Amino acid sequence: MDKVHYQSTDEKGIGLIHGSYQQFAFERHYHLDYHIGLITAGEQRFLYRGEHHRIGPEELVIMQPDELHDGYAPHSYGYQVRVFSITPQWFDSHLNLAKPTILSFKQLIIKDRALFYRLIQAHLLMHDKTLSQLAKDCIPYEALSMLVEHYATIKERQAVQLGQQTLATLREFMLAHLDQPIHLHQLSNICQLSPVQFQRHFKAAMGITPYAWLLRLRLEQAMGLIKAKIPGTDVAQQVGFYDQAHFSKAFKRAYGVTPSQVR
Repeated sequence: MDKVHYQSTDEKGIGLIHGSYQQFAFERHYHLDYHIGLITAGEQRFLYRGEHHRIGPEELVIMQPDELHDGYAPHSYGYQVRVFSITPQWFDSHLNLAKPTILSFKQLIIKDRALFYRLIQAHLLMHDKTLSQLAKDCIPYEALSMLVEHYATIKERQAVQLGQQTLATLREFMLAHLDQPIHLHQLSNICQLSPVQFQRHFKAAMGITPYAWLLRLRLEQAMGLIKAKIPGTDVAQQVGFYDQAHFSKAFKRAYGVTPSQVR
């Protein structure tokens, strides 16, 4: 049976996910955050950049922001996974990264037993209410610094051009208007392109349609608001869903749980 728990932590910028999946399959999607997945049992397969990958026990996968992928269990026994969801801002502040640089990981799938269990331990301890505040503060830094030290690089951030504007500009516009209807002509005007040109250039740059990108932005923002204990009905309106039933359905389709099941 599919089970998944989304948990907030005292460390702003880091969320935890603990899931057991058998039938649920993630459709193609992306995240605004870094997702570091640790497979504890079974096997997961996913499509990433046109190639099929598999990941099994004691292996970890690093999915960087804005990277399209899916995910499913190829066998009836499914798989179990623990995931860190980490904002780019967390890495920036803890590593003192100076703009315009970005953190990049050299490998998609990592086989490093010592690192794997260091991260598993951190995942378990970050919601241990018996720990002191200082311990809670130190745990994620100690575990994630090991990951960054061995497998990350710092590279110059390059803007993705779409006409005369960047995808970052489009994202900022969408985020500022999530609670309002967003029209194709608004986005194409921002880029000084015709609607047809805009759709073609956007699909070539991102691999998905503008409306699929907007839906994911709405759901990513919704997850953050739900974790902040804002009622689901309010969240639905704030991110542009004017029907609670449609919001709950889209949320469960994306995350495998309803908004009310997120803690």
